[in-house]
Amino acid sequence: MTHIGATTEMVVPVDLSLAEARRLLDKRELSAVELAEAHIARIEQVEPVVQAFITPMFEQAREMAAAADETIAAGEARPMTGIPVGLKDIFCTVDAPTTAASKILAGYRSPYDGTVVERLRADKAVFVGKLNTDEFAMGSSTENSAFFTTRNPWDPTRVPGGSSGGSAAAVAAGQAIATLGSDTGGSIRQPAGFCGVVGLKPTYGRVSRFGLIAFASSLDQIGPFTRSVEDCAMILGAIAGHDPRDSTSAPLPVPDYAAGLTGSVRGMRIGIAREFSAVEGMEPGVQAACEAAYETFAKLGATLVPVELPYSKYALPTYYITAPAEASANLARYDGVKYGLSSEAETLLETYLRTRGEGFGPEVKRRIMLGTYSLASGYYDAYYVKAQKVRTLIKRDFDRAFEQVDVILAPTSPTVAFPIGARTDDPLQMYLADIFTIPANMAGLPGIAIPCGFSDGLPVSLQIIGRAFDEATVLRAAHAYEQASGWHTYRPDIARLVAR
Repeated sequence: MTHIGATTEMVVPVDLSLAEARRLLDKRELSAVELAEAHIARIEQVEPVVQAFITPMFEQAREMAAAADETIAAGEARPMTGIPVGLKDIFCTVDAPTTAASKILAGYRSPYDGTVVERLRADKAVFVGKLNTDEFAMGSSTENSAFFTTRNPWDPTRVPGGSSGGSAAAVAAGQAIATLGSDTGGSIRQPAGFCGVVGLKPTYGRVSRFGLIAFASSLDQIGPFTRSVEDCAMILGAIAGHDPRDSTSAPLPVPDYAAGLTGSVRGMRIGIAREFSAVEGMEPGVQAACEAAYETFAKLGATLVPVELPYSKYALPTYYITAPAEASANLARYDGVKYGLSSEAETLLETYLRTRGEGFGPEVKRRIMLGTYSLASGYYDAYYVKAQKVRTLIKRDFDRAFEQVDVILAPTSPTVAFPIGARTDDPLQMYLADIFTIPANMAGLPGIAIPCGFSDGLPVSLQIIGRAFDEATVLRAAHAYEQASGWHTYRPDIARLVAR
């Protein structure tokens, strides 16, 4: 690993944080074109190993960077102007294919941009490419992509996490300063943890889902991957806010998240849930790193408060009824008639069956079948309705806890990144990778994953969960810990990575 300290003689563009790049761009000490070219060169250098990109967008990036330089010269720069950004290939874009890492969307180009893409484009961000994901965001390792498995920059024999594995790996490998992903059950926080970067899942409704290819509509949320909490605050400010095209988008003002990073948690009450402290399969190195992080918060002047979340133990089974049911309904639109793959047959029904049979991968088929079963007549009340009742109980647990505390700490994952292929034949073990992240999705709460140490040379991650629409407090707590610990300044050894 390498450590990015404060005393570098020469600016290395691919090592810059978003905040550092913003300052250099605004002072005209670095151009957006130079910054884009540096990241394109890094992508070309490491992509044969990392495989984070489904669709590089180099020509678009060069054009966008030139336009960003003009905006900066005119004194009209926004926080994201000229910043190289990667997009999980589950966001609709007019100038690049949108595949959701699935064969069934072969050849599909969206006629419109998703809202988050639209907002970044308006701010003159620079898109370097569309990033790999588990097919339709269904997975925890990016091994379910129809194209290839993305590899973890810390150890390419290991997974980067999922489903937003390409987004996490690209930031860790210096291929983009920031990326966007989606989080349905942990798909931002878990890969951020595995790749040693910062990943934020905002409150459900804080960021518009318009133009996001749906997996489970009551759970999906869009958020950023970055190298620091300050960077996360900056990009969240750019993409958050009400959107009338998304009926679940909250009509609430967006705070200045970056301005609220005071570096202090003195006087803050921080919850430690027994249910998150020890589970079967928890690696000792992960538990030790997270417990050390808890103590750091106490040394910074916060008060650690035990809280109880008894129904959180039911979050995983509740999720695997709710999410597949919603996926079953959402994925019914892929029929080979309107767009994407079409495997024609003699009858319309045979066309549907052949298209879906050839176009969907094994994990997507598994979840469609699970969801269809739980929605079927005779099973709906026993499974789906009961799951929604348990979901309400999970949310009430958090509501009670937040009457006592400002945020709750937990590990992001019970393990560090596992070897590629280790869990592909055991869906249950794969699903357990999200055991600590799913409760926040079920309750619609914001959560951030931040680096908190290493175990066996691989990153360990701490999760901070907050009240609904209180991303500001979550970010403030995360920033204070980050500044005190410095774990975010460690990066993979790129020279060693590409020499493999």
